[in-house]
Amino acid sequence: ADYVRWTKDSLIERVKQLEDELKQQQSAAAHAAADAAHAAADAAAAEKADSKLRAKDRKKKPLDPTKYSTRHVALKLAYLGKNYNGFEYQPCGTLPTIEEELWKALVRSCLVFPDRPEEVNFMPYDYAKCGRTDRGVSAFGQVISIRLRSNRPAPSDELEGGQQNGDVEIGDAEAEGEAGGDKPTTNHAAVSKTGTNGAKTVKAAWDPITDEIQYCKVLNRLLPPDIRILAWCPDPPANFSARFSCRERQYRYFFTQPAFPPAPSNFEGKPRTAGAMKDGWLDIDAMRKAAKMFEGLHDFRNFCKIDPTKQITNFMRRVFEADIVEVDDASTVMPYFNHHQLKPSSGDYPDAVYPKVYYFHVRGSAFLWHQIRHMVAILFLIGQGLEKPSLVADLLDATTQPRKPNFLMADEVPLVLWDCIFPKLDAVATAAPTAAEGLALDEDVHDPETEANTELEDAVDWIWLADASPKNDLVNQLWEFWREKKIDELLASKLLNCVAVKADPDRPPALRAAAKKQKGLSSQRIFEGGDSGRLMGIYMPVLKRPSQASVEEINDKWAQSKGYANGEELTRNKFWRTAIREAKE
Repeated sequence: ADYVRWTKDSLIERVKQLEDELKQQQSAAAHAAADAAHAAADAAAAEKADSKLRAKDRKKKPLDPTKYSTRHVALKLAYLGKNYNGFEYQPCGTLPTIEEELWKALVRSCLVFPDRPEEVNFMPYDYAKCGRTDRGVSAFGQVISIRLRSNRPAPSDELEGGQQNGDVEIGDAEAEGEAGGDKPTTNHAAVSKTGTNGAKTVKAAWDPITDEIQYCKVLNRLLPPDIRILAWCPDPPANFSARFSCRERQYRYFFTQPAFPPAPSNFEGKPRTAGAMKDGWLDIDAMRKAAKMFEGLHDFRNFCKIDPTKQITNFMRRVFEADIVEVDDASTVMPYFNHHQLKPSSGDYPDAVYPKVYYFHVRGSAFLWHQIRHMVAILFLIGQGLEKPSLVADLLDATTQPRKPNFLMADEVPLVLWDCIFPKLDAVATAAPTAAEGLALDEDVHDPETEANTELEDAVDWIWLADASPKNDLVNQLWEFWREKKIDELLASKLLNCVAVKADPDRPPALRAAAKKQKGLSSQRIFEGGDSGRLMGIYMPVLKRPSQASVEEINDKWAQSKGYANGEELTRNKFWRTAIREAKE
């Protein structure tokens, strides 16, 4: 630029502009130098950390599976399923599964030796599970059987090259400590040894319980706090399978009375449904009468969800017991619910502690997909006075009702797999069917025609962690978990009662008239096991609702999508599942 011809003001402006550009360049250079210094420091720190890790790894010997024996054990576990996407591992899902957490703990503790630890694969370990709970469902008596690493000394002729057992350090620090030493020993039986004076001293034989890895403690230290291993069985019966050896599964579905907060009587508009209970309250006697109708051998096709990929055609299941039971000492005092405006005008509802807690108790040999939640949904409709107890008998009659009417199943969170019973049976009865027999994985392997409706006793010799631990660590862990939830419940109940007692159910007529005009008061609220009632407008009886396709139609449609004429043609090949899986791959 020819600055000679520039005006004074223009020259001043240009100088300022150049000064600003110089400052920016200097600032950029300073930042670049600082970034380079930080990068160099980070690289040095990373190199130092890697050097320490390499040194640590050099000190540790990798765990050699050939130096360890294994044993087939049964584990009894409990979990709260609200934060999990069910028990069975699923590769796709926003929430983890119980099996996924179990797998990570087993791999980290070196109780299994997978070739690919990042892939969940229980198949090589004689694995079986008693029940497959769905998303949100809990279990307090789930049982799995699996083959795990053992401290039992392996015979020397089974080791590679005849190598004797030696001390091997665990490859993961989390598995050290309480794993019974976690080092193989040489005393796989009583060992004789000659002393200096010529006398023989006998080494104590390896004890299969006290000398074994403390499976429960090791896994509980690695599992989330809402998944706990409660007990283990060191020597299950021959051919034991957590799934096929189980002869009774017990479920409980918890709910409150009232189910949700009722509105004062003088606020209610026109009657919602003839014979219906006051909103929020349940007729426990009617529910109990209906529950008893489930007992015995019945076709439950109208009380389950049909999965055409299983091609199930037998829906006969035997229910040993079904009842409505009140939970003792589980109530939270809410005097507000004893007000005459909030209680039903009919029935026996004396002044007592409300809300009460009940559960639907059911025992059976096996259950269909979502069967319990469908049964509970119908019981809630009966408890609200929207249906008669005879609806259960109508839906169990597959001859007159071959198609399932449309109705929503109950919420999943209050459902608990309470216990699994393994009675003492001979080995033939408990043997698991092989894959060659073509058994569907979700079919009931027991013959419901031959199973008696009787009380079964568990014959598995469980070693409970609460008994084996002097410190009772399991109780302390669960106490901390329970107390946190109890304080939350206590504060929530006090807040609710504090607000509820401020309301005056006997309001002036003007306020009652205004309240009755509010939208929603004339709509029927349906309780489905969740935290509140669902508005659904005018209630339509279950038997008058549209029905789903029949079981045969659902199965045939899926078989046709796989290139078969119908479901019968598909299932003629007992290996049809394998064929479809291979064709997909």
